[in-house]
Amino acid sequence: MGILEVKGVSKRFGGLQALNDVNLSVKENTVHAIIGPNGAGKSTLLNCFVGKLIPDSGSVMFNGQSVLGRKPHEINQMGIARVFQTPEIFTDLTVMENVMISCFARRDGSFRLHPFETVMHEKDIIEQAEQMLIDVNMIDKREMHAASLSRGDKRRLEMAMCLAQEPKLLLLDEPTAGMARADTNNTIDLLKEIKQKRDITMAIIEHDMHVVFSLAERITVLAQGTPLVEDTPDNIKGHPKVKEAYLGESA
Repeated sequence: MGILEVKGVSKRFGGLQALNDVNLSVKENTVHAIIGPNGAGKSTLLNCFVGKLIPDSGSVMFNGQSVLGRKPHEINQMGIARVFQTPEIFTDLTVMENVMISCFARRDGSFRLHPFETVMHEKDIIEQAEQMLIDVNMIDKREMHAASLSRGDKRRLEMAMCLAQEPKLLLLDEPTAGMARADTNNTIDLLKEIKQKRDITMAIIEHDMHVVFSLAERITVLAQGTPLVEDTPDNIKGHPKVKEAYLGESA
């Protein structure tokens, strides 16, 4: 049994069948990629992973607990963190302040209950935030305003904020979208370092096959909301069902 278990999940939006009886098991401490052409249902499935969407049928279980219908802070407290297609950071704050907020929210559950100035002077929060920035190679940019960062560094900052939540499962929604190749390769290297250093599972949605085959240990291919094949990267390459899904014709 995996750390994330998806069983019989279906979701319809009006006349569109976005997901059709999806079954998926993400094993602990692995990198599991979910790929497929546009409209395959990847983002819909990811939204089910975090309780944002409730499927018409089926279940999504994380560590034996249902995620369906849970609020975002409850998902975080369960041990799930998400990296979005567009980095979600506080652009009016410094790099250090962004990570400190995430460290504090993990400890106390809700930053909103505490004055900002109080949080920024708590020694343990400062130490934790500094370590997160060291882990993503951004400690030298701690005083920079987040708005001034490059796309690649904004992604690194978001990674640091996610890691501050001490997740068991990191969901990555096209983490290299809009990046130049150099930033893409740096992000791949960062994710490899995170995986090596931490007891963490990753589930990744990505269109860039260079990213997928550089990171994934297991790949699920979706087409029109239905899983076509799940296998290792070596076996996925050149698979006739995969070629048919992407190219519209059998190999």
